[in-house]
Amino acid sequence: MLLLNGFAVMAQTETEADTLWRRSFTAGINLNQSAFSDNWKAGGVSSIAFNSNLDARADYASGSVTWDNAVQLQYGLLKNKGEDQRKSLDRIYLDTKYGYKFTSDWNAFVSANFLSQFTKGYEYDVDADGTDRLISNFMSPGFLTFALGAEYKPNPYFSLRLSPFAPRLTFLVDDEVGANERYGVPEGKQVRTEWLAAMVQATYDRDIMTNLHFRAKYMSFINYKELSAKRIDHMLNATLTAKVNRYINVNLMGNFIYDYDQDVAIQYNQSLGLGILYTMQGFSVK
Repeated sequence: MLLLNGFAVMAQTETEADTLWRRSFTAGINLNQSAFSDNWKAGGVSSIAFNSNLDARADYASGSVTWDNAVQLQYGLLKNKGEDQRKSLDRIYLDTKYGYKFTSDWNAFVSANFLSQFTKGYEYDVDADGTDRLISNFMSPGFLTFALGAEYKPNPYFSLRLSPFAPRLTFLVDDEVGANERYGVPEGKQVRTEWLAAMVQATYDRDIMTNLHFRAKYMSFINYKELSAKRIDHMLNATLTAKVNRYINVNLMGNFIYDYDQDVAIQYNQSLGLGILYTMQGFSVK
């Protein structure tokens, strides 16, 4: 609700720029295509891929009070010759944080974030008959995490949040997904609640050289009842963007996840593409 209210404020009619808000909006589309003749001796498969991403921020600061809101959406499709269309990238991340500065670099905060995906995801060709197995969908899983703690923010491009109290709700609302994967949700339930938990979040977001931007967000979640190294969840999202000109860019994105309730090994996805990037910063809606 805080997140939606924050972006609603952005949309209110203004007669001049509101200097209390720092806003940014970035949207990109990347296309990848390859084609081979039937007699191409070196081998290869004709394919076409489409990736899209959207990043938006609305950060408010007035005196000691801060309110930061972020949205990150990613979605991609892949079509290889001779195969059905498949999903290559799918991520929904929403975050809102209300803070109060008690020093120049530290503030106390309360926050909420949500993580899920848009559409169904499959494990393909699980047997000799080419059967696909449904393993994810919107809100299956879905993670809603609340946090209370302190944030260290010495400059505009780096922040570290330490939350000794961070309860999390894990949702599994699609019964077909639940029959194949549980994501830590008990059998017969659609929600798992972890009340006694902690969370650590770190963000780095800046131009590392001319026309080259790097953004990384790390998150770890620690359940006090299952306190062991292999039970700590880790998540890293990173994007490297090289601008060719105002609208054309080369974009490298990667997501890394370790969650013992999902898999005992590290999960990752990666995409690289040339595409169109549209960016606005510090804008004021009239």
